[in-house]
Amino acid sequence: MGTELNIKVKSNLVNKYKGGYPLVTKEILNHASSVEEGVLINLVDENHSFIGKGYYGKQNKGYGWVLTRNKDEKIDQSFFERKIKAALEKRKSFFNDEETTAFRVFNGEGDGIGGFTIDYFDGYYLINWYSKGIYTFYDYVITSLKNLAQYKAIYQKKRFRADGKFIEEDGFVDGERGQFPIIVKENGVNFAVYFNEEAMVGVFLDQRDVRRTIRDKYAKGKTVLNTFSYTGAFSVFAALGGAAKTTSVDLANRSLPKTIEQFSVNGIDYEAHDIIVEDVFHYFKYAGKKNLKFDMVILDPPSFARSKKFTFSAEKDYKNLLKEAIAITDNNGVIVASTNSASFDMKKFKTFIDTAFKESNGKYSIVEEFSLPQDFQTIKQFKEGNYLKVVFIKKLNG
Repeated sequence: MGTELNIKVKSNLVNKYKGGYPLVTKEILNHASSVEEGVLINLVDENHSFIGKGYYGKQNKGYGWVLTRNKDEKIDQSFFERKIKAALEKRKSFFNDEETTAFRVFNGEGDGIGGFTIDYFDGYYLINWYSKGIYTFYDYVITSLKNLAQYKAIYQKKRFRADGKFIEEDGFVDGERGQFPIIVKENGVNFAVYFNEEAMVGVFLDQRDVRRTIRDKYAKGKTVLNTFSYTGAFSVFAALGGAAKTTSVDLANRSLPKTIEQFSVNGIDYEAHDIIVEDVFHYFKYAGKKNLKFDMVILDPPSFARSKKFTFSAEKDYKNLLKEAIAITDNNGVIVASTNSASFDMKKFKTFIDTAFKESNGKYSIVEEFSLPQDFQTIKQFKEGNYLKVVFIKKLNG
């Protein structure tokens, strides 16, 4: 890591990077194919004046991250340790909360180093690496955690492709191997999580505030449809909030046993709820034909999904997804519309909502909104980093 490469930034982008924009984009890396992953890069203007220092690492967001705007700051062990220490300090209140034992402790560029995240699960730390480039700093991150944190074990997931494939391994790094599932708490509710299976662990931590709100304010006595339900986390919170019945729908075969497990670790009779393995779009058509109506419909699709008959892109198709949900939501019912797509902002998301209701000849009011929770630290210079948009929409009569 001794070599540093100078990259000249086009004049129209200089102020953006001087202002703190952290993502190295394709626009400023015309010769990206010849750059080695993990190499340190210095961004300079057309007069060769220093703008920032970072690294090259290709991931779905871009081509690397700016780490410092201080020319003399070294990207070394102490740099990583300072950033991780500061992040752990910011999460002190989470570590002290006995009701929530799963949260994010390092959120990439939001905590000063883009390209990886660290999540905490009741004494276990899980690192997600998003490029080969950031993975070259593996020793710095692991040593920092060993120096700063008390842990049962450290695990990792490599979320980048090697030779066109994701790297599959059990992910154990240090400590004592976990016995899976590990049971963690979120606002007093149990979740079974796994680090030794696929890319995901069984729960998306960024929806914590939304799940609590559904349980505490909206679920009591209601019929709830949870679409793209994954492991049924929203359904569990709705059931614990007194929902009359939940219906969880997801295309993945694993969603059935995983949802049963999440109900079971909370002492809920899963047989009193419907868990359906089916394409969500097909289920909407079925519900329409049967004239099924729900008091609450939860829409939390992936940004992009493909099934045998449908391809879904949040940017192109969310409006039509909402129209399907509106059709099977009772008057005065609530639609929880959520997206993790970073390709549009909340303002545009609300235009999807407005258009969907207009095209459905319906009226609505927005009851409340959510973005990322406090542990998912973001910076104002990188608005795309605050990707989560959740809107509680009340469907009005007439």
